[in-house]
Amino acid sequence: MSARLASSLAALKSHYDVVVVGSGYGGGIAAARLARAGKSVCVLERGREFLAGEFPGRFPDLRREMQVEARSWSSGSPSALYDVRMGDDVHVLVGCGLGGGSLVNAGVTLRPDPRVFADPIWPGQLAQDGLLDEGYARARRWLRPARDPRAQERTKYKALQRSSAALGVSPIAPEVAVSFEATINPAGIAQAACTGCGDCCGGCNVGAKNTVALTYLPEARRNGAEIFTQAKVRHIAKSADGSWQVTLRRLDDQKSVTSEIAVTADIVVLAAGTLGSTEILLRSRERGLALSDRIGQRFSANGDIIAFGYGAKIPVGSVGVGHPSKVPDSEIGAAVSGQIELRDADDLANELTIQEGVVPSALAPMLPVLFVPNGRLLGALHSLVAGVYKGPFAGLQTYFAVSHDTADGRFTLQNDKLVLSWPGAKDQPVYARLDQALSKLVTAVGGSYVRNPLAGTVMGHQPATAHPLGGAGMGETCDSGVVDHKCRVFDGSAGAGPDAVHEGLYVIDGSIIPRSLGCNPLLTISALAERAMLHFGRDHGLPMVD
Repeated sequence: MSARLASSLAALKSHYDVVVVGSGYGGGIAAARLARAGKSVCVLERGREFLAGEFPGRFPDLRREMQVEARSWSSGSPSALYDVRMGDDVHVLVGCGLGGGSLVNAGVTLRPDPRVFADPIWPGQLAQDGLLDEGYARARRWLRPARDPRAQERTKYKALQRSSAALGVSPIAPEVAVSFEATINPAGIAQAACTGCGDCCGGCNVGAKNTVALTYLPEARRNGAEIFTQAKVRHIAKSADGSWQVTLRRLDDQKSVTSEIAVTADIVVLAAGTLGSTEILLRSRERGLALSDRIGQRFSANGDIIAFGYGAKIPVGSVGVGHPSKVPDSEIGAAVSGQIELRDADDLANELTIQEGVVPSALAPMLPVLFVPNGRLLGALHSLVAGVYKGPFAGLQTYFAVSHDTADGRFTLQNDKLVLSWPGAKDQPVYARLDQALSKLVTAVGGSYVRNPLAGTVMGHQPATAHPLGGAGMGETCDSGVVDHKCRVFDGSAGAGPDAVHEGLYVIDGSIIPRSLGCNPLLTISALAERAMLHFGRDHGLPMVD
């Protein structure tokens, strides 16, 4: 088991060279690079630290790790691992913990179609200096994506192969940020080999997934960065001396101390994710921080859908067994072992990427209750007797799919709460295309397509995404974006030039991506973060040696 990285908030100093808010891909990379370059770095993460073996393995543990927030109600701990935002138009699921979304994603490591970056929505400099390619290369060296060498042996891969004939394509094994052999990673951390338990999206209790918590963050800590958890940043402000003041709320139940405290820094990197960074900026604008009028715009759900097929006539094996395994001598594979790609050379918006997925083992006992069409539990009695690994749920198909949407969602701050609005989101053409393709995949092996087993509950019929993007998008100038190509925040003050920026203020996470990517975004977020750090090094005369 790795050593803990986080310190008690009692050790928080009053000032640092750099404060990094958030610890996902953007925050981890910024912290590692800046600490290695000699800066005093503080990382503030609102969630808790989880070591391998501490992720929820049973449903009662999973339930305790859920925080749910809607417009008029909320439940759960504000530092619980799974953060669900119930929206009127779109639901969002994100991770909350040291390592951010890397803790609970499938780790699929893809680069978008080149046409994505040919979109003029991006600042032109992105394609001009060659540093984006270097950013991708650096991210790959640290996250070490690999293909499961046994992917084609996995039952769920074979099921996808059978299904995909209905669409006239063959599956491939995508690269995932998982170590399939025991290794010492670039941060000097020993990682065990993947056991094929399938629990990537529930939290890897093996230590085989190449999360930010096992790569960039240990590197940051090794180079002197101080890391604090259960620290929820509320807003930032420019001080009279030119430094930045970061105000945070303690979530660590220290009743004897003031719950809201402040720290100052010469440089602030907002990397709290699409929801977190946008919320902090909106709240800071209410307190006088001059920003672009584009703040909160261009939210994209990345054309996401999570759907199921029930009753396949062939074994699938899409329910995780956990570690230690709940089903002896059973291997599922990583959360994603296979994907199919539906390409359109003429229209990028029509492209679909569909991946077979795995339900985490902690959620397995709830599966019979989740599928309740027409008020009747499908095979519930059989499943409760035989268990979800042998009964009807042995044929459950789980699909993760990504495509393209119009990025027309918008964030606002209402009653001090982040609100996402996107009227008509569920009618985006992408969802009809996905429904059609997934329905063909499911029926090809005798199953019934279930787009959302919770549609009859508080979830409604709204689409849900685990890949929220935008809100503080890149642009050429303050008129077209919130940050520039170097991730510096534009200064929206009256009289400031269109290229003017707030010195020392950066945003580096999924919020800066102004459109859908059509693939899992982790590698692109990492590449943009690495690129921003290369520019930071050039601008400040600091080495950014990989």
